Amino acid sequence: MSKEIKIMIADDDLGIVDAVEMLLEYKGYLVSTASENTLARIMEELPDVLLLDIWMSGEDGLEICRTLKSQKLTKDIPIVMISASKDIEHSAMHAGADDFLAKPFEMTHLLDKIDLMLKRMNNVKSF
Repeated sequence: MSKEIKIMIADDDLGIVDAVEMLLEYKGYLVSTASENTLARIMEELPDVLLLDIWMSGEDGLEICRTLKSQKLTKDIPIVMISASKDIEHSAMHAGADDFLAKPFEMTHLLDKIDLMLKRMNNVKSF
């Protein structure tokens, strides 16, 4: 990688956050997390890829996704929405998510999705 890739994990399930954070850091990514004030944290950090839980305590991931995709500054941030409900994938994609992952998930599937997002980004802009 020619630049460090910043990935934000926005989820209130600390078990998932810890496991994913350790894996991504091991793979060489810069990782940040958010479990509250998520939209403000995203706007402040502007990650290269966002892993966004659909249902967080007091926050609606679908609404956060819609907001991010509607703003010039954040519309191109790839978003992988995550949910324990497989039935919500259509709603996630309709909100503007770039991909979807149902919990529980294999870490290799997550890494594959991140790789795909980064390849798509490289086709749009070079790092």
